[in-house]
Amino acid sequence: MNDDKEKLLAIESIQKKLLGKKLSYREIYAVMDEISQEKLSDVLTTYFVASSFKEGYTPQELFYFTKAMVETGNKLKFKGLIADKHSVGGIAGTRTTMIIVPIVAAAGFKIPKISSRAITTPAGTADVMEAVAKVEFTPKEIAKIVNKVGGCIAWNGKLGIAPADDIIIRVEEPLAFESFDKIIISVMAKKVAAGTTHLVLDIPIGKTAKIHRFSDGEEVAKKFKNLANHFGIKVTCDVNETLEPAGRGIGPILEVRDVLYVLEQKTDRPLRLEAKSLRLAGKLLDLCYKEKKIKKNGEDEARKILESGAALTKFQEIVKNQGGVHKITSDSLELAKNKFDVRSSKSGKIKDIDNHNLNTVAKILGAPDDKKAGIYLLKKLDHSVSKNEVIFTLYSEDKYRLKEAEATLKNLPIFKIE
Repeated sequence: MNDDKEKLLAIESIQKKLLGKKLSYREIYAVMDEISQEKLSDVLTTYFVASSFKEGYTPQELFYFTKAMVETGNKLKFKGLIADKHSVGGIAGTRTTMIIVPIVAAAGFKIPKISSRAITTPAGTADVMEAVAKVEFTPKEIAKIVNKVGGCIAWNGKLGIAPADDIIIRVEEPLAFESFDKIIISVMAKKVAAGTTHLVLDIPIGKTAKIHRFSDGEEVAKKFKNLANHFGIKVTCDVNETLEPAGRGIGPILEVRDVLYVLEQKTDRPLRLEAKSLRLAGKLLDLCYKEKKIKKNGEDEARKILESGAALTKFQEIVKNQGGVHKITSDSLELAKNKFDVRSSKSGKIKDIDNHNLNTVAKILGAPDDKKAGIYLLKKLDHSVSKNEVIFTLYSEDKYRLKEAEATLKNLPIFKIE
């Protein structure tokens, strides 16, 4: 089919979807192909995103969209069992991936983690990893790293994996919305293209997470499982209530420091982040052990690997092979030159954390582009605070941004203290 006909079919398909009609694989492929080659204008792409936001997709369409997204891009090829983890996300400062990847790789399984940059939070896993290592690689380079050290934490942008998805994300970003179905397609397309065979999915629920209700979380988990089945991927879902970041750092370098505190088993490490990472790593290892008929308990093994220091060594290997500092430690990280301690205006207990305000203030500080910008939470939910006690610290390389963030807090408070 020539280019004009293809474009016409894509436009007609978008019109059809806007009217709430079902699309065939041919029509869906035409839309994905045009988007992936950047032949559709951002306006038309936005219409397409909006149409799917309202109506959602049938199970058949979900399969077609995922397949078309995979087929219009590159694929990574690995042999054997390929483990992976993905979080539906929406909550800042919960960098479990960078703890899970080294644990699973140290357990002897391949885990090529292809991550995205931030959509709704101040930093995506790729932004955080980029603070200490390179994240842009060709498929050949990724294969080399993974075959050598067992895992990687890379950005999908230059890989050409499900390229239509990255363009759709770019269109969605200013609107800061994603439909559940769109999240499911986005995740599964990347997993299929990366050759994933065993996957653990983190589905956080909470009033400021992407998914607000448990019933919606269960529905999303069901759709993920059905879709994974179509592609022969074994998946386990972890639907969990998340009311605050699991870590204390918000913003790339502060989140890396949290990860290293856990891997180094520092006494003041964020224990919530550690517990969540071990739970998810355990579920993923259980899937892998079951496949290999190995009688081991996933979470027990994950804990052993973490406590023995094997996960830290593996993380350092991954960083080094991705062009980062050899033997990276939490002490070797450089923080932003400007900082400001925010004090509590009264004594009481922290009753609520507004994750939306947390995201907004971190972005004002310059995250994720300024890798050192962000917020470090010294207090969390249910903690008692005294008047004038420091509750969190703002960081930025730009002192004007620091001032602006400080002023913004008056209208967008992060903590509710009662």
